[in-house]
Amino acid sequence: MQPREARRAIGTTVDPVMLEVFNNLFMNIAEQMGLQLQNTAYSVNIKERLDFSCALFDAQGQLIANAPHMPVHLGSMSESIKTVITRNAGRMRPGDVYALNDPYHGGTHLPDVTVVTPVFDEAGRDILFYVGSRGHHADIGGTTPGSMPPFSTRIEEEGVQLDNVKLVEAGRLREAEMLALLSGGEYPSRNPQQNLADLKAQIAANEKGVQELRKMVAQFGLDVVQAYMRHVQDNAEESVRRVITKLKDGAFTLPLDNGAQISVAVRVNAGERSAEIDFTGTSAQLENNFNAPTAVCMAAVLYVFRTLVGDDIPLNAGCLKPLKVIIPEGSMLNPRPPASVVAGNVETSTCITNALYGALGAMAAGQCTMNNFTFGNARHQYYETISGGSGAGPGFDGTSVVQTHMTNSRLTDPEVLEFRFPVRLESYAIRAGSGGKGKWSGGHGGTRRMRFLEAMTASILSNGRKHGAFGMAGGQPGQPGANRVERVDRRIETLGHIGSVEMNPGDVFVIETPGGGGYGTPE
Repeated sequence: MQPREARRAIGTTVDPVMLEVFNNLFMNIAEQMGLQLQNTAYSVNIKERLDFSCALFDAQGQLIANAPHMPVHLGSMSESIKTVITRNAGRMRPGDVYALNDPYHGGTHLPDVTVVTPVFDEAGRDILFYVGSRGHHADIGGTTPGSMPPFSTRIEEEGVQLDNVKLVEAGRLREAEMLALLSGGEYPSRNPQQNLADLKAQIAANEKGVQELRKMVAQFGLDVVQAYMRHVQDNAEESVRRVITKLKDGAFTLPLDNGAQISVAVRVNAGERSAEIDFTGTSAQLENNFNAPTAVCMAAVLYVFRTLVGDDIPLNAGCLKPLKVIIPEGSMLNPRPPASVVAGNVETSTCITNALYGALGAMAAGQCTMNNFTFGNARHQYYETISGGSGAGPGFDGTSVVQTHMTNSRLTDPEVLEFRFPVRLESYAIRAGSGGKGKWSGGHGGTRRMRFLEAMTASILSNGRKHGAFGMAGGQPGQPGANRVERVDRRIETLGHIGSVEMNPGDVFVIETPGGGGYGTPE
């Protein structure tokens, strides 16, 4: 095939067949980046649990396409790219790679480290695109192993902050500088070499994206590729505008276990085919770590409106164009530094998503938590999120023990978990009866029992232990979750929605995850 002929044949005006081809080409590149990251990562968290995301961005830092990885990462990663663009304008050179995790400068929470690579033209003069990969690092420091401290009150207690750090300079990995950064600060990383190994995997994933984008430009021509980057965003925008005309105004307030609330109102302008999403009435910035940077809130909005679209389109920046989002400054969804935010990315994002579905009247809530379980000591650090019940909706039951909405990670295989860490997975079972009843019933949660074989600190960061997932249209709420420790001497310690505890050999940590809400009056 002659590239020049293909270039003339396609042109830069939108063609429906080629739009579908480019939708899939862009997504495929992101998927190839993800495979590269999975295959070269070191930590169980990225290699086994697949707690990572990869995506492509245009020269302005707008999201073009992503692989179906983690919705909370994907909708918020654009902020990281734009931070790198703004802070390094005119100074980026071929072979440069940047890293950041600072929630107040484009990040979400500290364990999520984003690696950004500019894609230059063949002459090395102009930046054509950006590629990014975000991985949840098993430990980045902080007061507890696994870097998800339940009781942090300021960002420094959650780990090492990377604010627009040059990770690779002109093709040279700045290894010594990175290790110094990771080993410094108030609460340094417990395993900087593991961080570095995963960062190298992220660099490799980005390089795969760079190579594939260059191949695409060689085949179709730069003008065509850039034109279709615009077309896929325009198509996503039009898809969301069509959906908006079918929506009605609505409002919803979702209570959290810690006493905070998320309030959201959706106001539809059918004439303009646009909508306003207003979070006024949401709790003020919190003393605890359930604050969420605005990027997390935008990720939840982007995700929800993308799920309303029946067409097979990539999640991208075009989905947000018809939406005006109001997030009051100084609220828990737009906190001022140095507020702690580690639960915002996981717990609060899930609550925002369910509150939006409540305001739209679309479906009952799934579990309003990711059940973040961490354990570790000086030698071992591990983190996992545990699935629960999804909500029912008109015409469908919820699903039992499934990752919902903002998270899309696997659980580590028991064999790998027990080989890499001194624990035994005693059982993991469906928690029968925990889904809310309805004409369509909510999915059930699960019960996970982990026995410890050596002394470690274990922590749980969760929600949905006081308030069950709401039902809708007469459906009943799901059962709340529960956390407890069964000591080897048969004592039982009940934990709240957050807790940290010293585990001794033989002790069992039990996590019961919430069920989803039901939809429609039970028959």
